[in-house]
Amino acid sequence: MSRKKTTSKDKQRDALPRRHVIVASAMAGLVAGMVGLSYAAVPLYQMFCQVTGYGGTTQRAESAPDTILQRKMTVRFDANSARDMGWKFQPAQRSIELRIGETALAFYRAENITKNRITGSATFNVTPEAAGSYFSKIECFCFTEQTLEAGASADMPVTFFIDPEIVNDPEARNIKEITLSYTFFPVKDAEEVAKVRGTNSKANGS
Repeated sequence: MSRKKTTSKDKQRDALPRRHVIVASAMAGLVAGMVGLSYAAVPLYQMFCQVTGYGGTTQRAESAPDTILQRKMTVRFDANSARDMGWKFQPAQRSIELRIGETALAFYRAENITKNRITGSATFNVTPEAAGSYFSKIECFCFTEQTLEAGASADMPVTFFIDPEIVNDPEARNIKEITLSYTFFPVKDAEEVAKVRGTNSKANGS
């Protein structure tokens, strides 16, 4: 029985499926890489803003500076919440006057005006944006998620100071007023996460 001779055309036909597999694999890898970069871009952008103060992003500090200047500045407070948040959110005081480098304590008040338990997370920034690099928080309710039961309310503190280095910045040294603004958004999956954690705890016997 004669063996059929393999021609160059046959080899090309056999190679086509392999090429398709290679191309498909490469495209899948490219898409996966792009998706990964898109997710990584969010925390990287947040880190960039926190380090540089870009967009009025405030800084986080472990303690207040040793230097307190005689010069005073006024800090005003602004509060907002998403339409589907279900909270009444407002500052307890409209403004505070403090010396540069001095530690101050302010409060925001939140009230859950719905019949459901709601967990929220706050975004924040200051204006003018040039002040973002010098507005530092030592403690803030915005560092963690906040939960309010139906009808409950809470006073939420923020401890902060204005870095004395602001007077050495040509773009920020003439600022006399800073507005600290918060916006609360609902954390929709918070209850589902709590249920999963509770189930796992029971399964582990804790």
